[in-house]
Amino acid sequence: MSSANEINKGRVINELRQFIKKLLQDPSIVPTSLEVARAHSGQPNSAEVIAREISSLTSVKIPDDIADFSDADRLYLEVLKEVIDEEQAMY
Repeated sequence: MSSANEINKGRVINELRQFIKKLLQDPSIVPTSLEVARAHSGQPNSAEVIAREISSLTSVKIPDDIADFSDADRLYLEVLKEVIDEEQAMY
């Protein structure tokens, strides 16, 4: 593995670590994020809309522009979408 890949993986791991700490420190983030994701699931530009609303309602700050999302931002929004999709498939 190249040195650049190792540095990038380290950066992503550190960012995810900080994010997980934030989730553990503020347990309201997850239910709020799920509620927002449910409300906007399937809409055009849903990732940007969800990111903007999560940023306004919680201590999680995700950039408005999808081009500025970090790897951790993308991963969080993808996991939210997967959870919502799985919920909808159950019903």
